[in-house]
Amino acid sequence: MEFFLKAIFFLSAFIIFWGMIGYPLSIKILGRVIKKKKIIKDYSYEPTVTVMVVAHNEEKVIKTKLDNLLEINYPKDRIKFLIASDNSSDRTNDIVRDFINKHTDIDIRLYEVKERMGKTNAQNEAQKTVRTDYLVMTDANSMLDKDSVKELMATFTSEDIAYVSGKLVISNDSVNDVSNSEASYWDSDLEIREIEGRIQSITAGNGAIYACRNESYYDFNPINSHDASMPLHYALNNKRAICNHDAIAYEKAGETIEDEFSRKVRMNRVILKAILPDLRLLNIIKYKWFSYFYFGHRTCRYLLWISHLFLLISNVFLIEESLFYLLIFIGQITFYILALIKAFTKINNKYLNLIYYYCITILAQWVGVYNIFTGKAKPFWEKAESTR
Repeated sequence: MEFFLKAIFFLSAFIIFWGMIGYPLSIKILGRVIKKKKIIKDYSYEPTVTVMVVAHNEEKVIKTKLDNLLEINYPKDRIKFLIASDNSSDRTNDIVRDFINKHTDIDIRLYEVKERMGKTNAQNEAQKTVRTDYLVMTDANSMLDKDSVKELMATFTSEDIAYVSGKLVISNDSVNDVSNSEASYWDSDLEIREIEGRIQSITAGNGAIYACRNESYYDFNPINSHDASMPLHYALNNKRAICNHDAIAYEKAGETIEDEFSRKVRMNRVILKAILPDLRLLNIIKYKWFSYFYFGHRTCRYLLWISHLFLLISNVFLIEESLFYLLIFIGQITFYILALIKAFTKINNKYLNLIYYYCITILAQWVGVYNIFTGKAKPFWEKAESTR
């Protein structure tokens, strides 16, 4: 029994450590050891592109988004715009139609999804009407830099590159501790992704800005998101998913903990399957660095919810074994107490904010798991209003 408890304790501790500290540190070391040039770009490459915006009841931001699309610096005869409205019931469709009527010189159209089944389903449906070489996907509340499309296209310099993710910049990072914590986490994650893509392939993108070849688009189950599914799909098919952080989109992070928590719960709607989504990932000989990347960047992080529980429970039974276990137990309890202090007070301390934000992330994973077991995990969600 003691051996079993210690095995659980150290395995749980390893998963937490590796996911949050060990892997990020190792990938930065790898980035220095494995000397590969930065991504090659060819700005003379200007294929035909469709920029797709998926929107559900986005009347607050859709006009701003449409105006933003007009600012994109790309040959007009090579770019089209497609608004995929996911069964919107507010004024979104009317605003888009009015905009189309006023801008007859722009190739822009509206595709109306009749039954709301979420963003991925809307993309699946709308993609079947696309005839351009490439697809650029972006959200209604994400504002694109004028050179973002040009940057994305310039990155498709070889046939093995199937997916390119841009850089999401949090535009309200200094508003409060919630948005600041999200921005801090995101900046760290972007650095990891850049190295992964340079060495081989990234493990996830972001919904604000990414591109793929239209001919290699894949209809994913609506419960899945392109952010996590596309890079994995292409990597398993011997293609590369990389990032170009000069292709920029600006978006607001949630400014309330309720909005940010809901967003994270939605992100974890397929967390159990994402731990090991395909057994082929175990084939290190074939998939090389990608297997290593996925284990550290995805598997370990998707196991945080249960690892923290097992670490605490096993630690309780091992307290009397030695001073080491007692100190670890005290450390865990202190960590959670600090998170509670932040939750019930208005103290604005950098370290308290990060501890609280981390605990909220773990709690969101637990809710995601609960929703899966109770059948409440759905392919659509209510948007975070503070991000609009």
